[in-house]
Amino acid sequence: MLLSKKQPSAAATQWIEKVKYHKNRDSYFKFLGNPHFRYTAFLLVFLSLWFLLQVFWFPPTKPTQTKFSTTTPKPSAGKCNGDVAVYVYNLPAEFNLGLLDDCSHLNVYTNMCPHVANHGLGQPLDNMDLQSSDSNPWFATHQFIAEMIFHARVDNHPCRTWDPSKANLFYVPFYGGLHASSNFREPNHAIRDALAVRLVDFLQAQPTWRKNNGKDHFLALGRTSWDFMRTNSGPDFGANCLLNLPCVKNMSVLTVERNPWKGSNQHGIPYPSYFHPSTSDQMMTWQNMMRQSNRPYLFSFIGAPRKGVGKAAIRDEMIKQCMESTQCKILKCDHGNPKCYNPSEILKVMRESRFCLQAPGDSFTRRSTFDAILSGCIPVFFSRHTAYTQYSWFLPEEASKYSVYMDEQSEESKRIEEVLMKIPKEEVDTMRATVIDMIPRLTYAHPNASHSDLGFEDAVDVALQALAQHVRDKV
Repeated sequence: MLLSKKQPSAAATQWIEKVKYHKNRDSYFKFLGNPHFRYTAFLLVFLSLWFLLQVFWFPPTKPTQTKFSTTTPKPSAGKCNGDVAVYVYNLPAEFNLGLLDDCSHLNVYTNMCPHVANHGLGQPLDNMDLQSSDSNPWFATHQFIAEMIFHARVDNHPCRTWDPSKANLFYVPFYGGLHASSNFREPNHAIRDALAVRLVDFLQAQPTWRKNNGKDHFLALGRTSWDFMRTNSGPDFGANCLLNLPCVKNMSVLTVERNPWKGSNQHGIPYPSYFHPSTSDQMMTWQNMMRQSNRPYLFSFIGAPRKGVGKAAIRDEMIKQCMESTQCKILKCDHGNPKCYNPSEILKVMRESRFCLQAPGDSFTRRSTFDAILSGCIPVFFSRHTAYTQYSWFLPEEASKYSVYMDEQSEESKRIEEVLMKIPKEEVDTMRATVIDMIPRLTYAHPNASHSDLGFEDAVDVALQALAQHVRDKV
């Protein structure tokens, strides 16, 4: 507290002393001869020099965030490169934060209250690596929660602007995925679609929308596009009509899985994994650990059998081949195997494997793809729509640099071990190095991370830059 008191400036001190000097010159010189005064003056000069040394030679350190804040993140102090200026709509609460008030009913299968905590990161994990770092980067993050994390990151992003006249991107933070999953069993289509219709009405009333008819606006959705593209001719599995609305077709839509055929305005973004670093040190430490990880297994598979002719065929084939091989590690997720819900167990299997099999699940894409890359495990795809047609903003253009592809109908898919064994070790090492280098841009950084401490571009940075370029080409 003593250091915070204001001291007179040097100039002010000199002026005061000069006035005193002229007012009583004789007594002043007489006073200087006092030995007690000389000692006091010497001590005062010494303490002043010590104080200046502390202030200018040892600047105050920044406080370390050791616990995730539950308050709204403050904008980071980092700088933006000028290509992106994103304005965030302050939507009525019913479109985002208000939905969280009934978090136990946001998903017809799961209580989402633990998962929407910490701005969508979920509950902190205790049994992971890097626990000794300044802040825990590990969370039990739900696979369909990207929209909340994206919102928190953009709120705290250095490229955010509060002046819509300076923006080249307009972000509409609608928690459409959470709303959709809460209404899958709603039989009345009008009720199921009502919130999406109200969102469109709100947007069309905004002057910022009318300027470019929404072409510079975007949504980020944590569920697959199929959950927002209900058709009258197809089966009704609970989807709403959001992405079919003409107004929304003018916008850009970020989603964890785009429609490869009817999603020209849709852009794939990564599923969130469990790792949300706050600093570049955490990221680099993790990458180095993956480079040095011992991988005794050639390949691995994590998943459960699926029903349906197409889905069941490739999954059953993978499970069969893996169980018959001594070089494959399998984690079967049928019958509620608890290990399949434990991030530590999931990543352990992948960290011990050179290749990770990525069969399509309920849809083309899998969160497991991003868990594998996080673990430095080379993904093996059996459908081009699991990654190649989805995440062009995030993945290298040449797929063979970071992955292996076997068409699920090909003969190769019936002899997985043989195909993988034929890949030269040098090529495998190069592919793994590429995969590990990809980790930062496929990771959602901690929403409270300051841009200056982060030191790398995460998934949100990549998406905003690509969106800005896309909008420039379109508007």
